Amino acid sequence: MSTGTVATFEASLDRLDVDWTHASAAELETVLRDVCSDPTIGVPLTHDVTLPDWVNTDPTPDDLRTAATGITEAGLGIADYGSVVLQGTPDGIEPVSLFSDRHVAVLRESDIAPGMGAAFEWLGETFRTGHSSAIIATGPSATADMGALVKGAHGPKAVHVVILDE
Repeated sequence: MSTGTVATFEASLDRLDVDWTHASAAELETVLRDVCSDPTIGVPLTHDVTLPDWVNTDPTPDDLRTAATGITEAGLGIADYGSVVLQGTPDGIEPVSLFSDRHVAVLRESDIAPGMGAAFEWLGETFRTGHSSAIIATGPSATADMGALVKGAHGPKAVHVVILDE
């Protein structure tokens, strides 16, 4: 059972209807197979883990349009809000998290911050070291601009966070 900041993060994800799973590096491929739908696109991970061969890590624009699942790494989780921070890259990984109906964010347990204060400190340091952008994503895409709430209008309809245990 999780405690402290991790438990707060999990509870916040639950409130947002965001599924989550804990996994070790050795379990990651099995967990991803369980939570992803094909075709799956992704970006290489830097948490000393790699994506399985069945994940397309060099998607074309057509691949982005037809992908059912997009897998990205989250640099930070924000416990109080259930948000994940996705760092932009020069090659523009952001579409992998936005085009498919399901976004799977992979996050190290040690990268979960308690709140926005810690997140802003982390973002400041991240930007000072050369990253030029970041997305703070909180749950599935949703809008009520035209009346009733619509999920997936500007991004994924579903989000799943895989928390890498250390």
